[in-house]
Amino acid sequence: MGWWSRHVFPRLCHLSMRGEKVFGPLRREALADASGRVLEIGLGTGLNLPYYPPAVDSVDGVDPNPGMERIARRALGEASFPVELHLAGAERLPFADSSFDTAVSTWTLCSVADVPAALAEIARVLRPGGRFLFLEHGRSHEPRVARWQRRLTPIQRRVADGCHLDRDFERLVGESPLAVDRVDRFYAPDLPKLAGYLYRGMAVRG
Repeated sequence: MGWWSRHVFPRLCHLSMRGEKVFGPLRREALADASGRVLEIGLGTGLNLPYYPPAVDSVDGVDPNPGMERIARRALGEASFPVELHLAGAERLPFADSSFDTAVSTWTLCSVADVPAALAEIARVLRPGGRFLFLEHGRSHEPRVARWQRRLTPIQRRVADGCHLDRDFERLVGESPLAVDRVDRFYAPDLPKLAGYLYRGMAVRG
């Protein structure tokens, strides 16, 4: 992991994603059905923690970037439930089968190198009937926007630690071992179309 990814990108990510007006309502809606023991893929700097509902008992967060933990410490200390951060990638989760009631991913799978492997791991660690809640930006339904997303993704990957603009998360989750319950696709207010086309949904382990 390079100097940019470890030292600069975590601060840029935190500053760009912490806005309450734009991101707060999106996080609150995406996390509304979380309960019990929760696994968060890409805990990052802990920006989701204030938005979890009272039904959550604890959160285990995984993140492969050690630079995120330094910024996340304050959020971890202020959470109203136990939080443990694990330095790990989504493609190889350090948990036993059927360990979690809920898994969560927000603005994370865009940067995961092997999304099918990550989704298979999420299905493995969820208990039967457990929920996977996701909120991801990805490929627009508008062909013109999608073309620009495809063209700009190589640049985005370099400056944003592997982030892709053009992934179709409805298809990716639908092809995973999880059963899709619902997916909403929409442009987020106040965000540019290239990075603001969102997939918000829930899938269930059968």
